[in-house]
Amino acid sequence: MKLETIDYRAADSAKHFVESLRETGFGVLSNHPIDKELVENIYTEWQAFFNSDAKNEFMFNRETHDGFFPASISETAKGHTVKDIKEYYHVYPWGRIPDSLRANILAYYEKANALASELLEWIETYSPDEVKAKFSIPLPEMIADSHKTLLRILHYPPMTGDEEMGAIRAAAHEDINLITVLPAANEPGLQVKAKDGSWLDVPSDFGNIIINIGDMLQEASGGYFPSTSHRVINPEGTDKTKSRISLPLFLHPKPSVVLSERYTADSYLMERLRELGVL
Repeated sequence: MKLETIDYRAADSAKHFVESLRETGFGVLSNHPIDKELVENIYTEWQAFFNSDAKNEFMFNRETHDGFFPASISETAKGHTVKDIKEYYHVYPWGRIPDSLRANILAYYEKANALASELLEWIETYSPDEVKAKFSIPLPEMIADSHKTLLRILHYPPMTGDEEMGAIRAAAHEDINLITVLPAANEPGLQVKAKDGSWLDVPSDFGNIIINIGDMLQEASGGYFPSTSHRVINPEGTDKTKSRISLPLFLHPKPSVVLSERYTADSYLMERLRELGVL
């Protein structure tokens, strides 16, 4: 089994995309509307930012969680004890962003949000009636004007050989949100766990965009759409000397959105952040 790349412009793209999400929790699109040059420019700009001391002037705010998160306080995935090998920056349109980086990253935030809204429409259209009936409001409406949607610029630094035993760039985890939109990174390494427990490489051809189901959509769909474990493995050979930049946009519903009889989007998020030790 492998993940197929689906042409966004093909007549049957929506149907095949939703089938892929149902089967694997992931969908990979080519020929989508997000400009490759914009993504390339963002990779270049933010690589320079992470290589500079300027990042330390934007240390994250513990109340609002916008800003720079250094490797020393990077996440430890749920169920793991070793920190991931990464640093990152949290972008919200209302948050702090370095002036020189603002225009491109906010343009990307807007374009990726628009694509996500369309893809949520695809998901709803091709969901069985009994699954659609579980959605408290239409899926695109859940994210409309949400202040919780998070763009994370991830920097995986070159490997030095001194990494903690068992540490990898991103340990196996599931995302909390509805869906995640991710342009294929400038280096490979992303893998998704198949139903048989094996790990599949996610196609990383530059210009693809990768979408995966998060726990909130799994909850809202009564488990119909699976939130699948994924990870970023460490590079081998000469690739060890390369940095990796990644741009996941985590689509979060407005806090009041009802996901299920058990949860609103806010109560779900707070429960998960407490589990992760972030709150």
